[in-house]
Amino acid sequence: MSEATPEALAPPAAAAALMARRFRGYLPVAIDVETGGFHATTDALLEIAAVLIDMDSAGLLKRGAIHNFHVQPFEGGRLDPAALSITGIDPFHPLRPALPERDALQRVFREIRHAVRAYGCRRAILVGHNAAFDLGFLNAAVARAQVKRNPFHPFSCFDTATLAGAALGQTVLAKAVTVAGLEWDAGSAHNARYDAQRSADIFCLVCNRLRDSHRAAEERARELGWLNVAAEPGAEEPPLEAEVPPL
Repeated sequence: MSEATPEALAPPAAAAALMARRFRGYLPVAIDVETGGFHATTDALLEIAAVLIDMDSAGLLKRGAIHNFHVQPFEGGRLDPAALSITGIDPFHPLRPALPERDALQRVFREIRHAVRAYGCRRAILVGHNAAFDLGFLNAAVARAQVKRNPFHPFSCFDTATLAGAALGQTVLAKAVTVAGLEWDAGSAHNARYDAQRSADIFCLVCNRLRDSHRAAEERARELGWLNVAAEPGAEEPPLEAEVPPL
């Protein structure tokens, strides 16, 4: 299911201009997946959640709209009982409102593409806790479902485990959230929606604390003549509308 806000769909012009520069034209989107195991090419994707990252006119990041869907296991997808015991997911429960993999991806990607355009960015970039895991499953699902218009950068990502370790001294999401002064509900953990929200919160908190550092770096980039280039699609980076071959 999805939750959208007017602010997420139409950010102020000043905020859009700041976001387009903040991460070199990439729009950060927090992603969390729950799966049937640890192997992206063989194990089933069971749930995906995307939390958009918004920016205000002062350049501060905040959590935005949430879009999450239960996913039907792909044919032949492996379901490890140990993984299911952690997530508590019953993939075949009759009341589970799961979508085919391709349908779920397309619905999530449509909302992300809208946000990318609203902020004047060129692509999305995945934010995740141990982000390589989420990106690996996302790329495998994109290839398997033959989804052509994937808004995400195919290999770059922002890892909140790394950011939290550097800024807060904690790499476990629950501990990072707690030492950051935010609430953590252990009963909601290993739920894609909840974990994506908390990953987004950590990302926003760390980036906001680094706002002055970014301003100084941006000034240096301006002196070097890089600033106008940073948010423009370059020859090495296809625009959002281009088809990127799945990995």
